[in-house]
Amino acid sequence: MTWDDVTRVEGKPPSPVRVPTKRDCACLIVLAGSAMGEMYKLTRERTVIGRGQKAQVRMIDDGVSREHCEIVMEGDKAVLHDLGSTNGTFCRGTRIESQELEDGDKILVGSGTVLKFTFHDNLDETFQRQMYESALRDDLTKIFNKKYFTDRVESEFAYSFRQKTPLALVTFDVDHFKEVNDTYGHPAGDYILAEMAAAVQGVVRVEDVFARVGGEEFSIICRGADIAQGRIIAERLRQTVSSHSYVFVEKKILVTVSAGVAAIPDPRIVDAQGFVAAADHALYEAKRTGRDRVCLWR
Repeated sequence: MTWDDVTRVEGKPPSPVRVPTKRDCACLIVLAGSAMGEMYKLTRERTVIGRGQKAQVRMIDDGVSREHCEIVMEGDKAVLHDLGSTNGTFCRGTRIESQELEDGDKILVGSGTVLKFTFHDNLDETFQRQMYESALRDDLTKIFNKKYFTDRVESEFAYSFRQKTPLALVTFDVDHFKEVNDTYGHPAGDYILAEMAAAVQGVVRVEDVFARVGGEEFSIICRGADIAQGRIIAERLRQTVSSHSYVFVEKKILVTVSAGVAAIPDPRIVDAQGFVAAADHALYEAKRTGRDRVCLWR
């Protein structure tokens, strides 16, 4: 451990006080919100929290201002400052203008984004990363799971809908996947899914969210992409999948995918559920018209 045990003698029984050593790093862990489970190291002298592009810790949840608050490192101290946010910054349950942070303090920004301030050493950081990955990643493909996708599509849609910024959703699945399982066995099917996901991950943009949302069904949330850009992303992944080599127990297996694309702003799509349904409808159209193709929701 990297904590020094310090005791106070003030006529009371001594109690341990946790004091960070030089090896510890100040961090924020997201306890609630669209980025739940994420950990941010506070390596800058000044770290801005907000939904704007310039924020170092970007939270796109409801009620978060563009530059909502900041944490300033002053030697061994960390001080939280509100930056004139609309809905205020809360620490220890109280709205604050400025507050020196203690290890374990909870910070509320917006309607329900909760951050925990703490000090981590390398062991703590590794454990936190492992917990985050295990909770939000699919065991087989190692990409995000359905729960994470559901949370993110809700928050990303709400933000884009409110700001009238483009957002595309690409949904695709493996063509004739049941035949692969029936012909080569379920281990071959698992191999195909893992191999295909790894290939697609290589062409997905850093800012996008790639998730497994069903047995052989996957989705990509494409931030800042309109319907035309969503189609380009879908076509790129379709070609990537079909050109990749899949060899299981010395047997080469042909793999293709069908994809559907929806995007906002669109006056017909008013909530995240409708957004997902629109992309699914386009996927079904790609299946109906021959597979191994991309269709747009119209």
